Amino acid sequence: MHRVAFAPLALALAIALTLLLPGTQYAHDIPSRVTVLAFIKPQAQRLRMVVRVPLASMRDVNFPETGPGYLDIARAQPLLHDAAALWLANDVELYENDAPLPVPTVVATRISLPSDRSFTTYDAALAHTLSSDALPNDVELVWTQAMLDVVLEYPIASAQSRFSIRPTLARLGVRTTTVLRFLPENGSERAFEYAGDPGLVRLDPRWYQAARSFVSLGFEHILSGIDHLLFILCLVIPFRRIRPLITIITAFTVAHSITLIASAAGMAPDALWFPPLIEVLIAASIVYMALENIVGAKLERRWLVAFGFGLVHGFGFSFALRESLQFAGTHLATSLVSFNVGVELGQMFVLALAVPAINWAFTHVVTERMGTIILSAFVAHTAWHWMLDRGSTLLAYHVEMPALSAAFGASVVRGAMALIAIGAVGWAVYTFARRVSRTTPAAAPQLAPGGEGE
Repeated sequence: MHRVAFAPLALALAIALTLLLPGTQYAHDIPSRVTVLAFIKPQAQRLRMVVRVPLASMRDVNFPETGPGYLDIARAQPLLHDAAALWLANDVELYENDAPLPVPTVVATRISLPSDRSFTTYDAALAHTLSSDALPNDVELVWTQAMLDVVLEYPIASAQSRFSIRPTLARLGVRTTTVLRFLPENGSERAFEYAGDPGLVRLDPRWYQAARSFVSLGFEHILSGIDHLLFILCLVIPFRRIRPLITIITAFTVAHSITLIASAAGMAPDALWFPPLIEVLIAASIVYMALENIVGAKLERRWLVAFGFGLVHGFGFSFALRESLQFAGTHLATSLVSFNVGVELGQMFVLALAVPAINWAFTHVVTERMGTIILSAFVAHTAWHWMLDRGSTLLAYHVEMPALSAAFGASVVRGAMALIAIGAVGWAVYTFARRVSRTTPAAAPQLAPGGEGE
């Protein structure tokens, strides 16, 4: 009985001591946010990578402290090499012409103040890290604020080779952001900024490598974008025969290609409220299409609606593409076209699955009219909630009228040119739609009850 009564008392005493004792940050704590700064430069028969990371991200290394949490710089110095090898050299894979380079040599390490500005250029960062003037030990530097600068060196065959990198530095923090700058021997500096682990990054891709990568990106984007999938579903529910689908999908494809390319060319508004506005309009387009299906869609107008909303969805595609264009190298146009091709392949894949599934359901499960109403009502309900949620986010932004200036005038001119181009393409799609409709039998847009054409 006494032992049973003593257990709660011991537990309470242990908790009290834990709360009263001063807190200690252990080496295995994961920093919430980590920013990695890196330069890569091939030169002659060696490639150097200069990296700066927070010292606190070097976990499992107990850096000695002095006083109230200050880093003992002199005693910490011998630990830096092993920390850099464990957390950096082993987590960065570099490739020369797709052949993996050996594990790099840790050439130099250095502790720096968070206020140091050496990593603005490659030459300054390299000179600072290789400098023999170590930080004085009497500097009062909280160890969690210290920075670790490292020079890694790889043997290479030629500085003219094509280089790729596969960094796995996301484990340095809960959220790791890397700013990487590549300095080829013959060419301008290329900057990359990404969060987490981006996979294989080709620092100087060939055109077919960029094309393959962006086709895959476009295909994955359309499959992962549930709002775009629901819009496509709304497009095809009433019209599931080849000729009507050709007109509708062509109009949607041409429209979103226009705004995607225009946005990539810098012709879209760069205001903070513009992406939330597009997200609201995308949800609204789904609601409209679903309601139109319920009341009865007509082919002669559906292509025009698809074209108009395709312009909106193109901006949505551009937001997904914007961060990835940094990996295109010098092949911007190729990457844009390839991304569009990937989107179209994704749409065709979805249609190849959706159309037979809907036809089967309308034949064996429910009549066509009732099935159209049920599916469209479900989609409209989902998109309506998206629209309200995204609308509340949009209302949080403060919209200001732009100042009348030369830059504003230039943007107006670019916008007018874009509208003219959209009008010309719209007229071409309209002409195409009229020709298709003339050769389409009157009963073709709608299916007879049971899902089969008359």
